[in-house]
Amino acid sequence: MILYPAIDLKDGQAVRLVHGDMDQSTVFNDDPAAQARAFVDAGCTWLHLVDLNGAFAGQPVNAAPVEAILKACPVPAQLGGGIRDMATIERWLDKGLARVILGTVAVENPDLVREAARAFPGKVAVGIDARNGRVATKGWAEETDVMVTDLAKSFEDAGVAAIIYTDIMRDGAMGGPNVDATADLARAVSIPVIASGGVSSLQDLQALKATGVISGAISGRALYDGAIDLAQALAALKDG
Repeated sequence: MILYPAIDLKDGQAVRLVHGDMDQSTVFNDDPAAQARAFVDAGCTWLHLVDLNGAFAGQPVNAAPVEAILKACPVPAQLGGGIRDMATIERWLDKGLARVILGTVAVENPDLVREAARAFPGKVAVGIDARNGRVATKGWAEETDVMVTDLAKSFEDAGVAAIIYTDIMRDGAMGGPNVDATADLARAVSIPVIASGGVSSLQDLQALKATGVISGAISGRALYDGAIDLAQALAALKDG
């Protein structure tokens, strides 16, 4: 199981939100590229980046820090937030991003996801953010009537590289991930599922891994707070 350290970008800084609320943000590093390098130095093999402003604006806002991270770090990175058309997808992939994450657009324009996944095999992931089993969009500001499993299954034959499943009520709250819901989703589709939201201890990571069906986990606040030691966690996931 791959551990993805998260760098959430707001106003050019690395921050963490609680429950996706832009008014409840904590700045952890005003140099996101330095933060990314620290994660790489600890041994991570992937980075998970989110353009928080972009998710609300519907277009990239934190391009400069993302580009700085891509230049500074030799490991692959995936990015979500404000990526809603083919031109933006192509631009990011051309800049060296390994994978784009399509969230809001997966609900509003699923054909774009299919087109992008065909055009860029292995480089398109779908971000499914859920509150009480229903999909939320536009930086989690809008809840839809779409059920998580239905949306995931609709991309079963699209060639999507991964599904990143976030339980919004767990995110940033350090309360543990929704292991059961994530595992149920992973069993419902053949697409690899990455868990996000609430991963706050080594035990959480081990519980996700123990399901045998979850391919990755994203953690942010716990790494910044020191609740998870990245090097230790990577070693445990590799050995287990």
